[in-house]
Amino acid sequence: MTETRPTQELGYEEAREELVDVVRQLEQGGLSLDVSVALWERGEALVKRCEEHLDGASKRVEAVLNEAEEAAADPESEEPHH
Repeated sequence: MTETRPTQELGYEEAREELVDVVRQLEQGGLSLDVSVALWERGEALVKRCEEHLDGASKRVEAVLNEAEEAAADPESEEPHH
């Protein structure tokens, strides 16, 4: 295995691409137990990182949608107050 960056430093695309590579290596087999376990653990950490990114994106989308709904329900809130 090559030197890996901490998962907290990885963006979503980087984590997903590395996860695909980890899965590919595990599926090919022929690895020692130690290497397989290390890859599995790295894969678990990468999955968690991807989920963190997706959860954050989901919350941002919800916030934007809620703001849009509130603005649509109260059109006067967009007008400057006198």
